[in-house]
Amino acid sequence: MRSDGPAMATPEEPLRRRKAGVAGPAPESSPGPGRDPAGCPARLRAGTFWLTRIVLLKALAFVYFVAFLVAFHQNKQLIGDRGLLPCRVYLRSVQQHFRGQVSWETVSYAPTVLWLLDWSHMDFNLDALALLGLGISSFILVSGCANMVLMAALWVLYMSLVNVGQIWYSFGKWQTLRIAYHVRGWESQLLETGFLGIFLCPLWTLSPLPRGTPTSRIVLWGYRWLIFRIMLGAGLIKIRGDQCWRNLTCMDFHYETQPLPNPMAYFLHHSPWWFHRFETLSNHFLELVVPFFVFLGRQMCILHGALQILFQMVLIISGNLSFLNWLTIVPSLACFDDATLGFLFPSGPGCLKDQVLRMQEEEARGARAPWTHGSVARHTVNLALGVLVAWLSIPVVLNLLSPQQVMNSSFNPLRIVNTYGAFGSITKERTEVILQGTASPNASAPDAKWEDYEFKCKPGDLKRRPCLISPYHHRLDWLMWFAAFQTYEHNEWIIHLAGKLLANDAQALSLLALNPFAGRAPPRWVRGEHYRYKFSRPGGTHAAEGKWWIRKRLGPYFPPLSFQDLKGYFRSREWPYPKPE
Repeated sequence: MRSDGPAMATPEEPLRRRKAGVAGPAPESSPGPGRDPAGCPARLRAGTFWLTRIVLLKALAFVYFVAFLVAFHQNKQLIGDRGLLPCRVYLRSVQQHFRGQVSWETVSYAPTVLWLLDWSHMDFNLDALALLGLGISSFILVSGCANMVLMAALWVLYMSLVNVGQIWYSFGKWQTLRIAYHVRGWESQLLETGFLGIFLCPLWTLSPLPRGTPTSRIVLWGYRWLIFRIMLGAGLIKIRGDQCWRNLTCMDFHYETQPLPNPMAYFLHHSPWWFHRFETLSNHFLELVVPFFVFLGRQMCILHGALQILFQMVLIISGNLSFLNWLTIVPSLACFDDATLGFLFPSGPGCLKDQVLRMQEEEARGARAPWTHGSVARHTVNLALGVLVAWLSIPVVLNLLSPQQVMNSSFNPLRIVNTYGAFGSITKERTEVILQGTASPNASAPDAKWEDYEFKCKPGDLKRRPCLISPYHHRLDWLMWFAAFQTYEHNEWIIHLAGKLLANDAQALSLLALNPFAGRAPPRWVRGEHYRYKFSRPGGTHAAEGKWWIRKRLGPYFPPLSFQDLKGYFRSREWPYPKPE
């Protein structure tokens, strides 16, 4: 009998198929989680920021880790009990200014938890703050999860170091209490970035994907507003500052005169003139035009983030600006949603990407978490944060619009919203202060042999290759570069360093690359000499001799000093007098 419909399968057919190893179709089964009907892995939808938060937290934790690592290795030598500028002396001067009391006025002037600790063991206090910061940032970096308590702890710990770090954490002039007008850009930027990070997380929960606490759009826009101000501020200060930015010649000098050049800077400095013009034009485009992309919708915002990250990577390759460029990448990450960052995470059942996809599917079906007292409180806090950032942004915006724009300044002691800028002027010649010592009893004798102290990454020895240190930061090397533009009277810490060298102080010498008096009696005299440095030319005579640099003596920076010369200087500043070792 003929049938017009599909042939009826005989009962034996499934058995034959099983024996042949062919699985029959299962019409009732649906694609597994995280897969589309065709069986391919499903793509994350745009508009959610669960994975973005994880990437942001890990990136911020990495920068915190480096910052605390630098503090642990250098703060004792710089601001410790026997440091070059002891923070105990600084805190005491602040206390005396406010009638000798640790009041709310005193603490708000220089916010730091060191007010609550015993000052007789400042080295221990500084190490404890740094180690605690290292521990917390390591946990967040590995796990990718944090809560408000941990992020607030990191912020408080680092702010406590910045506010007693004096010139090691700042550039600029000094007031009576030796507080800098301008905090270094990366210190205030880390504090602002870290403050916003507090509000990325739930209050207590430690989970990479806290389902009850979606990533706050207000915090994400806070980060976008931050990267907008960083880049636009840097662009405007250049246009308003040095003429070379307007005539496109700044890059002719930048690679050679930047604080700590690296090997790539040596070769980039010798690029053709047209390449330097292209670099300067590209810089203006990235700092003056691209920042506005962040307000032009999702696709343009993603393009903005990608361009800014690419720009920072180029800067990292071409020089050593501490962790500044790595830190600037962090707010740029807020331009990307889960659909954009999904490629960073592995696929598979139960993985983070799969969990986010499930949550997106639940949201698409209209499933929403019920409102609770906690969620209401969180929304209220986020709104308050938005109002606070907007209010504190008023002087920052006025500064951006002002022809007298200043860079890297804070308008509040907590450094929550700051103004930024970089390289508003470019040094056309590189000068260096070279510290030298001699064992000769007579410093002015013609036969006195003066030997150079070498810093870890600052130009000194002409044959020493520029070092790769980014994102690590040698604070002393940076300040030695900055000191070359000032007279030594404005850099009292150099005189203190000279006293440490006269004593062969092991703690201070640990910050240097070479002590020419190691294993010998300490020098009798120490002096500072001023030199002009230039890159040697590839293929030239000096380069053939293995020299990266050429230098010419300009004259003395400070005259020969002995222990006897420094006694009164140390006593007047309450510095611990170094003892020869």
